[in-house]
Amino acid sequence: MIRLARLALAAAIFVLLAATAASAAPRMWIGFHDDPSFRWRTDRATNLDGATAAGSTVVRAWVYWPQIAPARPANPADPFDSAYRMDDLDELVRGAQQRGAEVLFTIWGVPRWANGGKGANFAPKNVNDWKTFCRAVADRYSGRHAGYPFVRFYSVWNEPNLTQFLAPQFTKGKPSSPALYANLYRAAYAAIKAASPSALVAAGETSPRGRDHPYGSSAAQDTLSPGNFAQLLSQQKPLITFDAWAHHPYPTELTAPVTQKVRWPNVSVSSLPRFETSLNTWFKRKTTPIWVDEYGYQTKPANPKGVSSSQQAANIKQVLSILKGYSWVNMFVWFTYRDDAGNLWKSGVVDNAGVRKPGWSSFQSATPPLDARDAILSVAAGKSPTVSVSAIQLAPKNGTGTPIGVTYRVYTGGKLIAVAQPQVPLRFDGWIALPLNFTPAKGKSYTVTVDMNDKNGDKLSHTLTLNAI
Repeated sequence: MIRLARLALAAAIFVLLAATAASAAPRMWIGFHDDPSFRWRTDRATNLDGATAAGSTVVRAWVYWPQIAPARPANPADPFDSAYRMDDLDELVRGAQQRGAEVLFTIWGVPRWANGGKGANFAPKNVNDWKTFCRAVADRYSGRHAGYPFVRFYSVWNEPNLTQFLAPQFTKGKPSSPALYANLYRAAYAAIKAASPSALVAAGETSPRGRDHPYGSSAAQDTLSPGNFAQLLSQQKPLITFDAWAHHPYPTELTAPVTQKVRWPNVSVSSLPRFETSLNTWFKRKTTPIWVDEYGYQTKPANPKGVSSSQQAANIKQVLSILKGYSWVNMFVWFTYRDDAGNLWKSGVVDNAGVRKPGWSSFQSATPPLDARDAILSVAAGKSPTVSVSAIQLAPKNGTGTPIGVTYRVYTGGKLIAVAQPQVPLRFDGWIALPLNFTPAKGKSYTVTVDMNDKNGDKLSHTLTLNAI
């Protein structure tokens, strides 16, 4: 759960293949959410460098509407209207691209001009204002505008099962936030997809726990459990469409173990398999990708009630070990990267003085085998496959359509069976679609090394694993 007091002041790409593609295998986008450290601190570039060195392949950021548009823009549909304050987001997205990382935007909050002077956790009077804003954001980062990189991942709202972020949770004693959220989500999903069809949009962003009944005189404390919220959301008509469900499976206590069991319908790490099964049932899906896009342990002495730095490091290793066993968990984001004097939440893997805690090394050692850019893919036997490969580090110096030189080699059983050196155009999203000139045999596994270079002499490599089915 986010505790950024400062913020108020200041298809699926995992396995993009051509028609020969089938299913994904365990790989995760792994990274950090830390708006102060990556967007506002004077040493933000250094912090991004450190996150990259720790293995980060995704950066999550809040797109807080009241902060982006404190006054109504003259033309809110124009992503470059002068009233929009997105310079720090522009810098973050460019910085992530330069370091080979994707970006997840969590769009939430309502400015007072849009909801009659209420707090940011109250819905807008006109949902079209919200829809227009979401479309403007997605348009700006659709990859169609030079100098504004493509943003692949979006999620709608933050912890909408808590009054702190979406109010009211109850109306006349009955849950009302699922209906409120459904309205906001449908508008945002439609807007994002209209402006950036290749973007992936997650629903939920649920907090790990809730009470499920009104708090009485203190409505500001009203909450719904994530399971109850999701089930009630699935009953809203028409049924919402989403590419993933985002969830924050924090333990209930600062020092509780990663494997803590909680009473359903609260959802911790241990409850995720049940949550996955339930989401599939409620939303009539065969599988539901889950993004664990907020999780962390605070450390002492910065927080005297937190865990030791060594325990934080052990917890990082343990949670990644558990989640990599779930093929439907596609993303893991740690909150935060660095402790900051302006942020009360002290779960960084770097302390306020810039000294790396043991948890930083835990990320660095655990993330390479899970890198989503080095995908494990299923391909159809008997057909030459086309695979998508991340080249986003080459994108800052090369526009869409620029030829990228490639040398690929295909191995099976340690034997080289194919090699070629094509040139392929850079896509708008910073990836390339690479046709492979070999025919996979059913039941066999192949390793494909992909070495890329551009006209500037910059180089980049990834390794894919293909399983023929």
